[in-house]
Formats: sequence, C-alpha cells, structure tokens
Amino acid sequence: MDLTPLTEQQRAIVETAREFAATELAPYAAGWDRDASYDDRVVERLGELGFMGMLLPEEYDGLALDTLTYLLVLEEIAAVDAATAVLLSVHNTFPTQMIQNVGTAAQKAAYLKRVARGELLGAFSLSEPDAGSDAASLTTQATRDGDDWILNGRKSWVTNGNRAGVIMAMARTDLPGARKRAKGISAFIITPDLPGFHVGKKEDKMGLRGSPTVQLVFENMRVPGDRLLGAEGQGFAYSMQSLEHGRMGIAAQAIGIARAAMEASVAYAKERKQFGKPIAEFQAIQYKLADMRTRITAARALLHATAAAKDRGVVVRAESSMSKLLASETAMWVTTEAIQVFGGYGYVAEYPVERYFRDAKVTEIYEGTSEIQRVVIARALLRG
Repeated sequence: MDLTPLTEQQRAIVETAREFAATELAPYAAGWDRDASYDDRVVERLGELGFMGMLLPEEYDGLALDTLTYLLVLEEIAAVDAATAVLLSVHNTFPTQMIQNVGTAAQKAAYLKRVARGELLGAFSLSEPDAGSDAASLTTQATRDGDDWILNGRKSWVTNGNRAGVIMAMARTDLPGARKRAKGISAFIITPDLPGFHVGKKEDKMGLRGSPTVQLVFENMRVPGDRLLGAEGQGFAYSMQSLEHGRMGIAAQAIGIARAAMEASVAYAKERKQFGKPIAEFQAIQYKLADMRTRITAARALLHATAAAKDRGVVVRAESSMSKLLASETAMWVTTEAIQVFGGYGYVAEYPVERYFRDAKVTEIYEGTSEIQRVVIARALLRG
C-alpha cells in the first residue's frame, strides 16, 4: 500500500507507465542488459507518451507534471528496467530543466519541443576523469574566439552521451592563472554535429548495462556564442539547482529497483519449497520480507514528502539528498536480501534479482555518492 493519496489523473498516468513498462520493456530488459544495448524505438515511444517532457510546460509540448507524478512514473519504469529509468531521469532533469529555467527564448524554441517529443535525447556532462565528487575542480576549458567559444577537454560518465542530440556541458571560462573554482564554470549547449566533438570510450559497467555511459572528448570544438546557457560563470550553480530534481529521480529509480526485488522475493518464497513447505512459511524469510516492505515504504514516504515540498516552492536540497541516501541504501539492502531469499538461484542470471542487485549499486554512487549526500545533509543541519 502506498501511503500517498493519488488523484485520478495521477493514477491514470501511473497506469500508462506501468502498461508501457510491462509490454515494451519487460520482454527485452534482460536482453538489453546482457548485450549492453537498447532500442532507439524506446525513446520514440516515450516521446509519444509525453514522458520525455514530463516537467516541461504544455507550450513546449510537455506534460507539465508536478514533481510527485514525475517520480511515480520513474518508479514504475525502474521497477521493470532501471536502465530506461535513468535515461528518463537525466533527460527530464538536466538538459530540459536547465534550458527551461535559464535559456533564452531562442534556445527554448530550438530545443524544448524537440526534447519533449523524443526527437532529441538529452545528456549532461559535468564529471571528468579527475573531477568526480569534487566537480568544481573540472579542467575542460572554454576560450573566447570572436563570437564563438573553443572548448578543449574530456568528460566522463556521460549517460546517453553517444545517443544524445543535445548535451549540457560544463567548462571553465575563467583563466588558468585566476581560477575561481565553481564560479569560473559556465554551461554550454552542445550538439554532436559541432566540429571537434568526439565520443570516446563506452564504459563496460556492472549494472544499468542497457543505458550507455561514455566519455566525450572536445578537441578545439567550436561552439557558437549563442550556445552559452545563462550567465557566464553560473553553470555550476545551474547544475546544482537541477540536482534537486536529479537526486529525487535517482531515489525514485532506487525505490523501483527495490520494489521489483521485493515482489520477486515474495513470489519466489511462495513457490520454493524446502523441508516440505514453502519457504514463505519460515520466520527467517518472513522477517526479510517484512523488513523489505518497511524500508521501501519509509523511503517512498520521505521522497513523496520531499516532492510535495518542492512543488510548494520549498528549497529541498538537504531533503532531496536525504531521499536519495535512504532510497539508494534501501535498494542495496533489499536487493542483497533478495539474493539471500533466492539462495543459489539468486546468484545466476536466470533469475532477475542478480540484475536488480547490480543495478542498485550505482544509485549509491552517481549524482552524488552516499558520502556526499551525508555532507550535504550535515552542513544543512549544522547551519540550523
């Protein structure tokens, strides 16, 4: 039972997401994971359903959903295929929200309708080989050349990077001799047709294998001046603002993974017999299932309360970090216990819980590790 009361519209949207996931993701998710690939038609269909522009206003062909409904959709998708959920989360959070929030009228006209329809897949490019948790130490450099900018650098861990039609890229616009850390970083709208844009190594990942993660290389990449997003030197601040939605999106993804693992464990426990009876009748198994349910319900309740506060206009930076922290650690715990419920069968690819386990781990790492979330939460607490 979900503790959050839903409107009829929200129920209808959730049902649409659930049906899409069951019919167009479930039959293929294990294969995409095995082959580290996905079908481009998925983005097409997500665009037709409006899920590629969930947070965008209707004037840009978006669904104009509130944060809670957006998160409900992500949970439904993640419960079937977490790789598709992260594609949706990144696309709906960073490129679309950043352009909507600080883009010029021309930039909005050029990109927002196309991303909402699924004609352009979005990506976000902040991290670098030597700039992960300390993202403000990035070294990709943007130098003015007349009206244009010349970008040089290498980006890491770019979700959708080899398929994206529009990428938000962070680069330094301060001078090497006068570094300003975060205040020296600007945001640029990058497209793969720019001279000097290259897709680098595709990562061979433990989980989320159906979601491509790549390096991007900028070699004297010429970027037109009208691709600078917002004010010079404010790119890092824009990124951090978008992280509220981003971290909540990862929390919803983690809850979806955990829910799938719990549901698989319940079904298996009812079917698997040992010592002459279903293992669901053993108290040791019941305790595991009870704890799964309790932790998932708690994580979901915190996330939904945070979403409601966000929609009331509250700044929820600490709360979004708490939501991501609790949900991601819940997902890791639940999937670990799910493998234990399945025993040896949980360790083989024939059963889905080993994929859920692999997919869960990264939710404790990307868009801020669990350690970084604790730093954010503690700082907010100590400030009072």
